[in-house]
Amino acid sequence: MSQTHLLEILDVSKSFRGLKAISKVRLHIDPGEILGLIGPNGAGKTTLFNLVTGFLKPDSGQIRFSGQNLVGFKSHKICKLGITRTFQIVKPFAHLSTLENVAVGAFNRSNDLTAVEEKSWKILDFVGLQPKALDPASSLTLPDRKRLELARALASEPKLLLLDEVMAGLNPTEQHEIIRLIRKICQAGTTIFIIEHHMRVVMGLSDRIVVIHHGELIADDRPQAVSEDPNVIEAYLGKGVSIA
Repeated sequence: MSQTHLLEILDVSKSFRGLKAISKVRLHIDPGEILGLIGPNGAGKTTLFNLVTGFLKPDSGQIRFSGQNLVGFKSHKICKLGITRTFQIVKPFAHLSTLENVAVGAFNRSNDLTAVEEKSWKILDFVGLQPKALDPASSLTLPDRKRLELARALASEPKLLLLDEVMAGLNPTEQHEIIRLIRKICQAGTTIFIIEHHMRVVMGLSDRIVVIHHGELIADDRPQAVSEDPNVIEAYLGKGVSIA
């Protein structure tokens, strides 16, 4: 095993009532990388995220993070080790303020109220939400709720951040702002693993892209090479698709 890989998924499989959702998937993520994950609906992308974060247990294979096998670990322990995820449907604690929502994530690392509050203010400044810190989360626009989701995840101090359809529901301008924020997060030291349906977004953002089809890995390469892969075009992109 290479010591340079932050995460390694080694021949992982998962079935539901005989239906293989993930089949012998093997991939890795290196520190400081943005890895894109694409594939048709039902390909197994979110299932893979659920396996990495401990919401599901694989039927076979290993998931290694910094050399440690995560299989069998509960999700809260995996979060403590440094893996955090966001969800496609953003659900902040609507009855709490924006600041309090971030504090929920920060309490994963500390029980010191003063330290948690100070940390939460800093994170809100980082994501551009400090002016709305005391506003109820229910009052935030969708783009700001996306930022809040990222802020709450960052409060748990992830080494690896899994983003599930973070661009969903955003217009191109709003997407551009979130792309800038994701790059900023990565530059600050957090490795990114992102599921994304918007092809221009994922192609422009990712250092490398993996493609899953019917639960199997069919491509793992640089964005341009993936966009020209005949198997990927047939399974997902479709003939004549342009990513320019």
